[in-house]
This record gives sequence, C-alpha cells and structure tokens, in this order.
Amino acid sequence: MTNAPRRSVSMCPGPVSRRSFLEVGSLGLGMLGLSDMLRLKAQAAERTPGKPQEDTSIIFIWLPGGPPHMEMYDMKPDAPEEYRGLFRPVPTNVKGLDVCELLPLHTKCADRYTIVRSVAHEFADHGGGHKRFLTGRMPARPDGFVNDAPAVGSIVAKCREHYATGLPNYVSGTEPGRAGVDVYSFGAAYLGPSYTPFNIPGDPSEAGFSVKNLSVDQQASDRLGDRTSLLQGFDRLRRNIDDSGVMNAMDQFNQQALTMLTSDQARHAFDLSKESDELRDRYGRHAWGQRALMARRLVEAGCSFVTMVMENPYQSGVDWLKAGTYNWDSHAVNCHIFDDAKVRFPIYDQAVTALVEDIYNRGLDRKVMLVVTGEFGRTPRLNSQIGTQTGISQPGRDHWPQAMSMLLAGGGMRTGQVVGSTNAKGEEPKERPLTPNDLWATVYRHLGIDWTQSFLDHSGRPMPILPFGEPISELLPVT
Repeated sequence: MTNAPRRSVSMCPGPVSRRSFLEVGSLGLGMLGLSDMLRLKAQAAERTPGKPQEDTSIIFIWLPGGPPHMEMYDMKPDAPEEYRGLFRPVPTNVKGLDVCELLPLHTKCADRYTIVRSVAHEFADHGGGHKRFLTGRMPARPDGFVNDAPAVGSIVAKCREHYATGLPNYVSGTEPGRAGVDVYSFGAAYLGPSYTPFNIPGDPSEAGFSVKNLSVDQQASDRLGDRTSLLQGFDRLRRNIDDSGVMNAMDQFNQQALTMLTSDQARHAFDLSKESDELRDRYGRHAWGQRALMARRLVEAGCSFVTMVMENPYQSGVDWLKAGTYNWDSHAVNCHIFDDAKVRFPIYDQAVTALVEDIYNRGLDRKVMLVVTGEFGRTPRLNSQIGTQTGISQPGRDHWPQAMSMLLAGGGMRTGQVVGSTNAKGEEPKERPLTPNDLWATVYRHLGIDWTQSFLDHSGRPMPILPFGEPISELLPVT
C-alpha cells in the first residue's frame, strides 16, 4: 500500500482532524483493558441491577464522513445534470429497487435487504451529526465529538450488562489510531466508561493480526511475561497461567478477564482462520471485508452490539488515489467524488453484500439486525473546487443532513423493499419522513429494550433512552 502524505490546509478534516488522527493513538476510554472494564461494570451493576435479554444482536456498520445518497441508494437519473452525477442506476433482483452501477453485488441480493431513503436531521457538522445520529438526542453543541448523552451501543451495553456470553457485549472495530471513543462519538456520557466499546484496532486481513488490547494488570502481566493476546500464543498463555499459580494472586476481575481471554468461545470468536478461504475471499481480503466477517462471528458467539467502522479503503494493498479521500467526506477539496467512488464502492459492495448473504445463509436473519449508515448524506447539487491533493478543479458534494439513505437487513424484517422517498432532486424526504430516533426505536425493539425507560444523568435527572421516536413499521418482524 502506498499512502501519499496529506496536508490539512483548505481541507474538510472529516470526523477528526489529521493531527487528531495521529494524536489519539492509545488515548481515550476505548482502550481500557478488559479487567478495568469488568471492574467498572461490577461497580455500576451494584447501583443499577439489570436482567438478561433475549438472544438478539445488532451489527452496526458505520460509514463516517457521510456517504453520498445520490451516488448509492437514491439516484436521480432524471434530475438536472448538476444534481444527478456521473453514475447510472441499475436494477436489482427486486423490481423497483435500483442501486448504483458500481454496486453490482447489491443487485443479486436485494431481496435480502431494505433501503431506507427518508431519514433526516438538522446537524450538518461532523461532530454534531455524529452525536445527533448516534445518541438519538439533540447535542448541546453542534460540533465536537464528546457525547453529552450515551451512544446507542452504550445504552445496549448498560441494559444488557448481566447478559453473560463469555464475550464483551459491546465491541467496535477501527483503525489503530482511531480507537478512542471520542473519535466517532461512541462515548457513554453519564453511564460511565464501563459502557464504552471494547475496541479491536487494526486490519484483520493482515498476516499476524491480533487483538492487542486484551490486557490484565501490569503486575500480573509482568509475572506472565507477556501481554495477553487472543490470536497469537494463546495455548502457550494458557499453559503459563496454569503452571505459574498467578491466578490465585489476582483479584476477581483479572480472573474474569483471563477466563474470558482463555476460553474456547472467546478464542474462536476472534479467530478468522476458523472460516474457510472461500468465505474469507467472498468478504474480501481487506480491512472492511474481514471486519464484517469478524462482526458476524462475534454476534454469532453472543455479542449484543458490534460496531465496525468502514472508513479508509486505501489499505490492505489498495494504493492511495491522489484524487481520493480517507473517509466518506466527499467535498471537492477532499476528493474527486466519482474517481474516489470507483475505488471505494467495489470494496464496500463486496463486504456489505457478503455480510448480508452470510447472515441469511447461517440462519441468523431473525437474531441479527444489520444497520449500515453514516451520519448524513451529501448535497444533492454537485459543486467543483480545486482539490487539495490534485491542485485541479474536481467535483464533490458537501454535508447534507436533510436527506440520507441506509441499508438494513435481518432482524426478521420484511426485506426487498424501499422505505420512504425524497423529492425529485434528492433534497428532502417526500414520503415517510423519519429521524434517527425512529431507526433506534426499531433497534431497541429488536433487542427487547424499552426505549422509554430512563437513566440518571450527572445531575441526577432521569433521562429517557429516547426522547421521541417510534419503530419503523415497515421494518418490524414478519409474523
């Protein structure tokens, strides 16, 4: 892979600035060790006991930066040229459901997913958009990524803290330098740090990939002589633990952590080598494809909420495109939106459709609900600017929360449908206007969580999980 150096001048930085991308490193609560998380969870459970929920789960594919709805799932071939863009819609195996010509694998399995075209909100900044979308609340500030309300995954982790499966209930997969919870507004706010995601940083397609932040206390780590890893040296670690007697000297939380780390269930869940080469190839031997496969393995093993970030396509052997951009933030100053799409969309197409097909082929389509989305759409009207990387005029689209599209599958829902529509230029919802809260009410219903219940904020005020929103009736399970 060759990544050209990137300048930050005159460039929309996307979810975090380039400098923050380098600085965040090992910072942030997302890098808590497993034993720390277990200790915090136990303390929280003493204050607010919960109860197990039914065996359902969510895979949430996050596309930070804002994917272009007019290039993907809501194309307008009859709109004026400055709106419709370069690509053409193609039919799928479901009559009336068209997608972009760069998504050919989508055309073969449209009967197994649903496209929602009419979600909208009011926050056009990345930070405000992330917070608004991921929490279901109006953020106190329209910018910045630090939550003042818990992200949905944190709510799920709280409500399912006694749902013991031998694995963390809330897991995220990101790039190594973007593991902190405040990079994407994954923070738990007033619920506390024990409800942030257990992060798996890195590219799972790389040889020697391992889950690096599964650790025990430093004293125990020194005595074990190695930092605990699931995917390398696993059997040797188990033997060392048994022989050293260290288990008896650790507190109960480190014992729980090591029990989790050395269990067959945990080892198998994170070990992609257990899958056939054929299936791994179907997902794609790149970061997005292997993260999607890991998500399926984790929910199948019992995780309640798995977030996988699909942000940078220029890795796993994909050369950096001078006219491309890191995330989905397709301003003209950042990228040539159509040239970037020619690289980005096929990788996305492969990973997402493999996940859809795998969920159904393995009989997980009632247990698992898949949600694929970013924080907002892109401006329906194209504009041209001088690209920061290319130095020439190129087309792009800006932030647009007034309309966006998303893909959903599983959850027992009726699939092969389109929910809602936008007007002729893709500017705003026309039929079935929805908000992110309606999506989350649907998700909570699938998980058996009462979204009207409240938790106390830092001031002791009861805060309902969702202040408004109703399940999307078209997505409810088919009886």
